[in-house]
Amino acid sequence: MNIKAIDLLVILLYMVTVLVIGIYLKRQAAKSKNDYLLGGKSMPFWMLGISNASGMFDLSGTAWMVAIMVVYGVKSIWLPWLWPVFNQIFMMVYLSMWLRRSNAATGAEWMLFRFGDRHGAGLSHKIIIAFALLSCLSFMAYGFTGLGKFIEIFIPWKVVSAYLPFYLPATYTAHFYGILFTAFTACYALLGGMKSIVWADMLHYLIMVIVCVSVAAMAYVALPGVDSLPIPSGWTSLFFGKDLGLDWSDHLPAAAAKLRNDSFTPFGYFFALMAAKGILASLAGPAPNYDMQKILSTRSPREAALMSMIVNVVLLPTRYLFITGIAVFALLYFRQPGISAAIGTDFEKVLPAVLNTYIPSGLLSLVLIGLMGAFMGTFAGTFNAAQAYFVNDIYLRSINPGAGNKQISRISYLSGIVIVCISVLLGLLAKDVNSILQWIVSALLGGYIASNVLKWYWWRFNSAGFFWGMLAGIVCALVCPHVLKDTLPLYYFPLILGISLIGAIGGSLAAKPTDMETLKAFYRTVNPWGFWGPVREEVIKNDPAFVPNGDFARDLFNVALGIVAQTAITAIPVFGILKMPQETIMATAIFLTSSIILWKTWYKNLPHE
Repeated sequence: MNIKAIDLLVILLYMVTVLVIGIYLKRQAAKSKNDYLLGGKSMPFWMLGISNASGMFDLSGTAWMVAIMVVYGVKSIWLPWLWPVFNQIFMMVYLSMWLRRSNAATGAEWMLFRFGDRHGAGLSHKIIIAFALLSCLSFMAYGFTGLGKFIEIFIPWKVVSAYLPFYLPATYTAHFYGILFTAFTACYALLGGMKSIVWADMLHYLIMVIVCVSVAAMAYVALPGVDSLPIPSGWTSLFFGKDLGLDWSDHLPAAAAKLRNDSFTPFGYFFALMAAKGILASLAGPAPNYDMQKILSTRSPREAALMSMIVNVVLLPTRYLFITGIAVFALLYFRQPGISAAIGTDFEKVLPAVLNTYIPSGLLSLVLIGLMGAFMGTFAGTFNAAQAYFVNDIYLRSINPGAGNKQISRISYLSGIVIVCISVLLGLLAKDVNSILQWIVSALLGGYIASNVLKWYWWRFNSAGFFWGMLAGIVCALVCPHVLKDTLPLYYFPLILGISLIGAIGGSLAAKPTDMETLKAFYRTVNPWGFWGPVREEVIKNDPAFVPNGDFARDLFNVALGIVAQTAITAIPVFGILKMPQETIMATAIFLTSSIILWKTWYKNLPHE
């Protein structure tokens, strides 16, 4: 264990600083519901963008990305398309503006803006609240468990237990750490609301920049050249064919076993399906979590688009400096006892093993703060989103619509405490409910896409269609893992999508259309492109000066070019650290060329609203 007293002192100083931020911003957050949940919609886009990026720099995702970088090499850049990482490009180009124009406080409130509150329109409102709360609680519970296990590696229980006035079995060490840091995170998030979360994320991101650049520099110095790495042919290539073309059997049998177990074969087909799912998920817009809340917190639709742009610029290069640096250390020293013994066959242990073995004391404390801060940022943002749905869409809508600021503050604190307690209990029971929670998250995400694509682009889609589409998708996604055992979830995604689409379209056609006045108000405010003919005619009839959105072709062009630029800015630090100058120059040239074109075709056409 490399952690020293100075590391613990730095960690303590960081925690005190974050808590002071929450206390300092408490009075501002208490002014109103919007001040607490959305920061008063007064923060500049670049702060919200950095905060959003900081929250996406999550601990478990980073550990997974390090693992796939070691095994898949440069081709691992494509695998985050599973999430999909390029949804931020769709947000940047047009969806963030469409979402922000609603002026809603949550995704559930947006449903009322889109479908109204008549003819059963409340169905969409109710199911999106259930979706949001279940997904938020699930992510918070797994974040709690993952953080505890991560901290346990660096701060063994025997070091801490000597200073505690009570006895706790070592088997509960991870739970103790999880509860400790969860409670701390909840404190500053409860006190200062959205503003304290954003300011804490800013501090965390600054620390992560220092950490990522330092780790990348150390790896660059340690690496004589990419030829010195024990890697198979094709590891340094970004491109692939029908098959992946990586043979680890003569270099690292454990890596060959991971490739087989991942079952991403044939890789060309897997990639095509992954990209198709990613495009559909991106067309659906953001899920109702902290990403959506940051967009709704911006000052204007223009700044919402710029915020999503900032996320791409500040997250990907920084994160890949760190990921590639750790992967280089792992490959250079994999056969050393400190690495091989700690990892075994579980490549998700590469990150903590390298940190604990090769990162010097002092820098290690910053690394731990950065990764703990990643958990705290993700947890706090998700926590804030869950609070927003409870306070805005349950308490103020159904329990006490006339509540004053003091009552809202009180219920915000109370709901926050309840939400944290539930997430901690789920985390404590994670070993028992692990499979159930995974099905919930998988089902919710699987059933989300069809309904949430149609809501933006088809006028006849109504609240009943939204409800039945999501319900059909969720039920199908719950059943599929039991019927299609040992099948990668991505491979039965088309089935889930198809059944969800049938439910969405059938449910819409079986029910009355959304009230035309509601549709006209939505269309006039958001002005989306898509299949809005009858509504467009009605709006123009009442307002001949209204100009419909004709940017469909330009938006799709900008999305395609944006994905190219995003992939290039991701590849630049990877090729740079691996000392591949030609590839680094080429990726830089592609990024700069794409950026110049986007400046003309996207940035200069942003509205000044």
